[in-house]
Amino acid sequence: MATIDYVIVIVYLIGMIGVGVYFQRKASSSINSYFLGERGIPWWALGASGMSSNLDISGTMINTAFIFALGAAGFFIEIRGGVTLIMAFLMIFQGKWNRRALVMTLAEWMHFRFGKDKQGDFARLIAAVSILIMTVAMITYFAIGSGKFVAEFLGIPEFMGLSSQFWAATLMIVLAMIYTVASGLYGVVWTDVFQGVLIFMTIIFVCAIAFFQFDLPEVFQISVPMRDGTFMALETTRDAWTSLWPSWTLEMPEMSAYSIYNLFGIAILFYLVKVTIEGSGGTSQYMIQRFFASRSDRESGLLSLFWTTLLAFRWPFIVAIATMGVVLGSQQGVIQDPETVLPVVINQLVPIGIKGLLVAGLMAAAMSTFDSTVNAGAAYWVKDIYKQYINPDATEKQLMSHSRWSSVILVVLGLGFMLLINNINEIWGWITSSLGAGLLIPTLARWYWWRMNGYGFAAGTAAGMIAAVLQRIFLPEIPEYYAFTIATVSSLAGMIIGTYAATPTDESVLLEFYKRTRPFGFWGPIRKKIQSETLNQINKENRRDILSTFLAVPWQVVLFLTGMAVILKRWDQFTWLALILAALSIGLYFNWFRHLSSEVKVED
Repeated sequence: MATIDYVIVIVYLIGMIGVGVYFQRKASSSINSYFLGERGIPWWALGASGMSSNLDISGTMINTAFIFALGAAGFFIEIRGGVTLIMAFLMIFQGKWNRRALVMTLAEWMHFRFGKDKQGDFARLIAAVSILIMTVAMITYFAIGSGKFVAEFLGIPEFMGLSSQFWAATLMIVLAMIYTVASGLYGVVWTDVFQGVLIFMTIIFVCAIAFFQFDLPEVFQISVPMRDGTFMALETTRDAWTSLWPSWTLEMPEMSAYSIYNLFGIAILFYLVKVTIEGSGGTSQYMIQRFFASRSDRESGLLSLFWTTLLAFRWPFIVAIATMGVVLGSQQGVIQDPETVLPVVINQLVPIGIKGLLVAGLMAAAMSTFDSTVNAGAAYWVKDIYKQYINPDATEKQLMSHSRWSSVILVVLGLGFMLLINNINEIWGWITSSLGAGLLIPTLARWYWWRMNGYGFAAGTAAGMIAAVLQRIFLPEIPEYYAFTIATVSSLAGMIIGTYAATPTDESVLLEFYKRTRPFGFWGPIRKKIQSETLNQINKENRRDILSTFLAVPWQVVLFLTGMAVILKRWDQFTWLALILAALSIGLYFNWFRHLSSEVKVED
């Protein structure tokens, strides 16, 4: 980069640290302030922060790799996680269900659902430990992607036998740690808002360049990674590469790392089932923290809508980078490693000055994901392990100290595991289809099955997580759907055994949970205890939410595809997508949006 580019990046980094220092005093008054911002942060800031946190470098690099190697159809692979399709479920019902608990963490929520006796305590402890493991995995994922990206620009040398990517990731993490540790959720959200503006400017600029200055050739080459670490160039056509309608099969070489997607239709159906289970069960970590921090049912819906709408701009940006990568490859020779398309394009095709803004914007995206993950993860140690089981009488000063030190320790662990992982897709595939799958079944059943108790949740979660770790050790090369099956079946078996080995949760706890949360599902014995007038209101809300979910999921997919069609200049497909999007939007307005004000009042 030129001097002006470095100056832009340095000014941005100093600005981020300044925001963290500014909010330090406000965030230090209590852990409720540090982790939830006193539930006083406006919905639009929480939504913008969520968008920034989802738009990480690692995810952007792997998503760009799939589009570059597979064409527009690569979008559908990332239904597994990168499309963030869980937002549709959070927008309609999961966001408000979680907010109504008035808790700080998902682990604390276990007391709300299962009570404060031994089964509730056990569920809370297992939930906290499992999410801390997931947090370390996510930090590792972040570190690999950001290290790969930043090392391309800063020219950091190898040192002490460790790669330049490791030191680049360490630099990014240390800088982000400064404001994250100092100011908690206040610093996370408001730096994310600032970073979101920078990211948005970056997206618009790159999309404009790709749309007006780059035209795909009729025939060109792309590259796919092989399992032995090499790469193979393949020929494709513009029509095939830009088609937004997925085919039932792909024709990747058998030794390609992407050959696991050759049964493409089955893979997409598998990802849709996975996302439906995941979305219906809710989420954890930094995403759900925004909803715990929201002020009302209405604001949880608005922040979801804003978050999803902003995320829609990510995919045109990814397509723009992939398009520029294809054109560059047709001029200078195909880019071998699809995961490096993003930094290579920026390095070679973006002019001086703008390059600095672009690098700063993508560093902002990386730091947004990292700061949210660390802040949310630390809450589980402080609130659900240290204060609950180790030092119940801890002072606010002690809790704040643990909040900061636990953040540092989580980061050190994540950096350590970075040394054991080869590429972004390797860690992301394991997180989404194995480690995360170990949490899916008990996370889902806790909302919809009255008989499930704390021991069932704990046993199911432990069995799924252990199965995921063992799969990673002994069967690291199996396809994602096999890994998913191993984790989920193990989790299901553990949950059923744990549930029926103990008595049901106390009825008074279940009644309180059901009346406040109002979930649909198998709650027959509890519903019989509810007054008919209240039950009619719950039924009406449930019917509306179920119908709205069937509209919201395709709405989100079509919204993202519509923006991609513009950059690809596929006006034939754009017309159909725009019509479908308009119809789904009208349905959502009448069935969901105009009912946002009729929320359930929940008081402390």
